[in-house]
Amino acid sequence: MIVKENFATIQHLFEDDLFEEIQNVSQIKKVLKGEIMIDLGEQIKYIPLLLDGAIKVVREDASGEELLLYFLEFGNTCAMTLNCCMENTPSEIRAICEADTTLIMVPIQYMDPWLAKYRSWRNFIFDNYQNRLNEMLKAIDSLTFLKLDERLKNYLKEKSTVLKSNFLKITHLEIAVDLNSSRVVISRLLKKMENEGDVSLGRNTIKISY
Repeated sequence: MIVKENFATIQHLFEDDLFEEIQNVSQIKKVLKGEIMIDLGEQIKYIPLLLDGAIKVVREDASGEELLLYFLEFGNTCAMTLNCCMENTPSEIRAICEADTTLIMVPIQYMDPWLAKYRSWRNFIFDNYQNRLNEMLKAIDSLTFLKLDERLKNYLKEKSTVLKSNFLKITHLEIAVDLNSSRVVISRLLKKMENEGDVSLGRNTIKISY
């Protein structure tokens, strides 16, 4: 049995009986910043629940270009992972840790029985589906309707919120990859934002002021 204190921060999400079952069958996993937690084509064996940290979820197109779908933070799970679990199909996403991350890994064989048995589990799964769907729709709207400078500003703000810090350690190239742009264009837009007082740029760092 995993020590109960490890789950204290999410206990309020679930019924007592379910909370006890989660402790009995799950394991704690720690993943360092920058490491890939789930990769494309990988067979999903666990449902990840975030206790601490943040995860970036991306898809890859036919040419190998990555598209940022959404970020995950405390109390979240990944809707794309849940879908692969239910369909028993390989992962269609890559999940990369944005910070040192601690997860509860729930074996996938418990997903369906808990859906039938526990209201709080159903609510948790369906709420995560809805939230991730909304975030993917936002990502599509952003690509379709927003100019790159607006997308950049939203991206930095969202990343700041997920990491709970207005001081980001990130390169211009990393931002360019996430926004499917080029480093030169991102650098130019960041310099413009700095001139307008929205950010302060350092060596591989960005401080957000808006």
